[in-house]
Amino acid sequence: MRNVIARLFPADEQAAPQPAPVAAAEPAPARQPVGIIDIGSNSVRLVAYEARARAPTPIFNEKVLCGLGRGLVTTGELPEEGVDRALKALRRFRILGEFMQLADMQVVATAAAREAKNGAAFLAAAEEAIGTKIELLSGRREAELSALGVLSAIYKPDGIVGDLGGGSLELIKVKRSRIGKGASLPLGGLALMDASNRSPRQAAKIVREAIGDAKALKSLSGRTFYAVGGTWRALARLHMRQRNYPLNIMHNYTIPVRDAVDFLSLIERVDSDALVSIGAVSAARRPLLAYGAVALDEIIRRTKPKEIVISVAGVREGLLYERLDKATRKEDALIAAARDFNVLRSREPEHGEELFAWIDAFMRSTGLNEESPEEVRLRHAACLLADIGWRGHPDYRGEQSLYMIANASIVGIDHPGRAFIALVIAFRYEGPEESLAPELRTLVSSRLLDRARILGAAMRVAYIASAGTAGVLPRTPMLCGRGLVNLTLPPEFADLASERLQNRLQRLARLIGRDAMIRTE
Repeated sequence: MRNVIARLFPADEQAAPQPAPVAAAEPAPARQPVGIIDIGSNSVRLVAYEARARAPTPIFNEKVLCGLGRGLVTTGELPEEGVDRALKALRRFRILGEFMQLADMQVVATAAAREAKNGAAFLAAAEEAIGTKIELLSGRREAELSALGVLSAIYKPDGIVGDLGGGSLELIKVKRSRIGKGASLPLGGLALMDASNRSPRQAAKIVREAIGDAKALKSLSGRTFYAVGGTWRALARLHMRQRNYPLNIMHNYTIPVRDAVDFLSLIERVDSDALVSIGAVSAARRPLLAYGAVALDEIIRRTKPKEIVISVAGVREGLLYERLDKATRKEDALIAAARDFNVLRSREPEHGEELFAWIDAFMRSTGLNEESPEEVRLRHAACLLADIGWRGHPDYRGEQSLYMIANASIVGIDHPGRAFIALVIAFRYEGPEESLAPELRTLVSSRLLDRARILGAAMRVAYIASAGTAGVLPRTPMLCGRGLVNLTLPPEFADLASERLQNRLQRLARLIGRDAMIRTE
């Protein structure tokens, strides 16, 4: 280690040339696990994913807070202790990658290694430690990857992505599937703490001057600011706990701007250890909270966005997304994730798709208010997830399914949508009359709650008629007409008619103001 440190900190060292960008590796084989290591200014993290897919599922996630960017503004060099911790982490991650038999390992480094005088020497030692090439990201490239990460995980985003790291803040426009030109500002949490001599008030002046000419922020007014990065996630978690929010999922958590301003002002002026629910934030992250709050507060005051939305997807997810083929990129991440759950947990995955088509025809026949495209995609996902709790004890399937969906690692869905799907599946098991999960119901509108009851009741009819097996629902249509909900059975299925099936059909019919009939023809 002493030899490595000596190489990193030679006497009178001049600014080292940056290594050339590393060419992208060939895509990993389908359905084999892949890994990404992000060497950031504050932490070094390994995330392994089940596969390179439209809705990738993390199978391992480990972070080591190294503080490579600590003191960089004043010394111009990566700190010796941080370098030592980072190299130890990389050697550990190399072995873990071998354990998991990762088909591909991408390693990227960001602002600290980019800006430090001893950055090139560190990267050489880091490549030796991890055993593969490391791509040193430019500020613009880092911003673009953050935007791709948001595209991959948020449905039809429209606004500005801000990725706050330890050394820099990347900003870039995003609208649906398009991204703008990225910009990088030296406003990371560690950088601000050093440049301001640990004064949040002075840090606010630095941020104010730096963002004044930031072109990427010019069009943010009235749109969404997508906040990426560990410090902003920590702030959001603290906000969530103080509100006693009913979900623990951080992705797509929304903070209204008015609430955000008051909350951020509190963070800036109060010692972090005195804050309510500060236990939700790691001790190592707490010193950066005030500087993350300063940066976000100044952005809000200067640009007046509509809302702040937290994205847990950033550079790492952007790296995965950019290697997907065009057809896979166009897939809906929510539906892709629901299909994965369906395949893994349902009795017959084909039944989920048949259920969607079966209820689709029923909904069109009801004459109810037309569903929006967003409501249709939520219904599609709910149908794919309808049978994931079947292995649970019958008395607890509804509760287990509800909390499984409420806390599942799925993307492409906001919190009201997540609560809606969870309630649909709970009603599917427990019945539409049950008063389930009052805390989750606060997240959905009256319209969505009504739809959840109707869909849950329809699923109860479908599952008792088909036993969850494929091939039955296409032959047993359920449609509305002349004040009735009609379930039609072919002659060979006539004996399926029963008092229990009639009762479930009647309960569904009452929800839409109809009567019920089972017909054989």
